[in-house]
Amino acid sequence: MDTVIPPQTVLGSTLASVPKNDVSQRNPGQNFNPQWFAGLRVNRSAVERRCIGLSTRRTVKKDRQAAWLLKAISLMDLTTLSGDDTAARVQRLCAKARQPISHVLLQSLGMQDVSLNTAAVCVYHEMLASAAAALQGTEIHLAAVSTGFPAGLSPMSLRVKEIEYSVAAGADEIDIVISRRHVLNGDWQALYDEVRVFRAACGEAHLKTILATGELGTLSNIAKASMVCMMAGADFIKTSTGKESVNATLSVSLVMVRMIRQYFETTGFQVGFKPAGGISDSKTALVYLSLIREELGLRWLQPDLFRFGASSLLGDIERQLDHYCSGYYSAAYRHSMG
Repeated sequence: MDTVIPPQTVLGSTLASVPKNDVSQRNPGQNFNPQWFAGLRVNRSAVERRCIGLSTRRTVKKDRQAAWLLKAISLMDLTTLSGDDTAARVQRLCAKARQPISHVLLQSLGMQDVSLNTAAVCVYHEMLASAAAALQGTEIHLAAVSTGFPAGLSPMSLRVKEIEYSVAAGADEIDIVISRRHVLNGDWQALYDEVRVFRAACGEAHLKTILATGELGTLSNIAKASMVCMMAGADFIKTSTGKESVNATLSVSLVMVRMIRQYFETTGFQVGFKPAGGISDSKTALVYLSLIREELGLRWLQPDLFRFGASSLLGDIERQLDHYCSGYYSAAYRHSMG
């Protein structure tokens, strides 16, 4: 019989496996070198077999599952990207980021003495002031979507100005969207130059490049775009805006994660990964955590190298943790985003 280990013990060991302050040197980018990716081809059937293996295996249970779900909360970017956002809604989202699950539930888990919050809050530029005020005094990152999100089709000068305005308004992370046409046309130099300009405009703020993988056509295109963005200095590569018809998938994520590994093995610099859109239940989140642990290692399961772009996921995780403590599933409305 397996030894029963309290969630706080498992979570503590998971969080302590790599010190939170062990932040790697930031990826400076590399000179453009098409030889790094020119002959790259992705074997779709091999990718799909690997993903099926991840999805169908027996997942972690009970105390270990509770611990990993708490871990997942610490890796979330809570997002509100609706056209009808208000300052009050953003403030509620930030309050949720600061206290993602109730004190009562934390106490039931034996985690009342652990500081638990999400990694970041991501908003449109217009909402940065409200979010910055609500997050003051915390270590939660403030991210802004930029560069003509979600299509990325505004003039280049305006996209650069968007970044500069958001950084000046307090954003320390910028989620940009690439020009998909560069990928579809195979114009890799243009993609590199574009991301390089965005990286320069970010200054000290970290750059997350959104590939919009559902619109790039092939896994080979996704692999090449991932490498070019990292070569241009991206701190994170991100699957989707959440606005495409197809967002994060396990196959796409595996390809991107393996390109991150290849880039690290080639340059020694670690780049983060953010799957976004379509990850709304705890079981799927656990599969992604397994993917990262097996393909990249525990070092990547820290907020500076991995994020979930999935606000709806938090409600399901709360329900699962409530079930772990009480033996009953609570109604979804009890775990709203505010």
